[in-house]
Amino acid sequence: GNTRVEEACEMYTRAANMFKIAKNWSAAGNAFCQAAKLHMQLQSKHDSATSFVDAGNAYKKADPQEAINCLNAAIDIYTDMGRFTIAAKHHITIAEIYEAELVDIEKAIAHYEQAADYYKGEESNSSANKCLLKVAAYAAQLEQYQKAIEIYEQVGTNTMDNPLLKYSAKEYFFKAALCHFIVDELNAKLALEKYEEMFPAFTDSRECKLLKKLLEAHEEQNSEAYTEAVKEFDSISRLDQWLTTMLLRIKKTIQGEGDGDLK
Repeated sequence: GNTRVEEACEMYTRAANMFKIAKNWSAAGNAFCQAAKLHMQLQSKHDSATSFVDAGNAYKKADPQEAINCLNAAIDIYTDMGRFTIAAKHHITIAEIYEAELVDIEKAIAHYEQAADYYKGEESNSSANKCLLKVAAYAAQLEQYQKAIEIYEQVGTNTMDNPLLKYSAKEYFFKAALCHFIVDELNAKLALEKYEEMFPAFTDSRECKLLKKLLEAHEEQNSEAYTEAVKEFDSISRLDQWLTTMLLRIKKTIQGEGDGDLK
């Protein structure tokens, strides 16, 4: 009867915690999974989802793919219950496993997008933006520039009117312009004009000034001037890996630049 199932549930959970203490992560994950299935039998969805999440967290340390399976099972229950914010959080965890452990960027992107969707539906716009910015950064790395541009422009437009987030908007417009630049110099020029018009504060930013110098150097096919402008910018605010990659891709479109670097 139900009492027996409840007892079994408790025993599996106790066993799982003992395995955790012993750092036997696979066995812990397995025991939590069993508990989750029994909770489901007892119709207690919430407990079942919690056990699947516990199983996922244990498996994370031993078997990333199994961790993803458990977290997906939890997500199914949460979405069924209409708990979209918590489902989004677990989509992010899955995306992070794909990023760090399984190095499958396409799948990481899909889970970040799903999380952003759920956050938007729940009006959690800043959480949605965080996920979308991850998507944009990866899309640009994978040379899906149009997708990256759309996201950076959208997030930039959403943040430029918010007094607290205004300063980040220039960074998003800067990144969108760089993506345009890699594809086509003229597009970058037009985009820059558009951003300055939409967001006048952008004109005085160091990012905007750098873009203008880079466009000029590119037009003159002058790789020394290009490198100089980048160096000067980097000496004040360090370029991260993403920006360095994008700036290098643009530099390579200057004639005579083989595998040049930015130094």
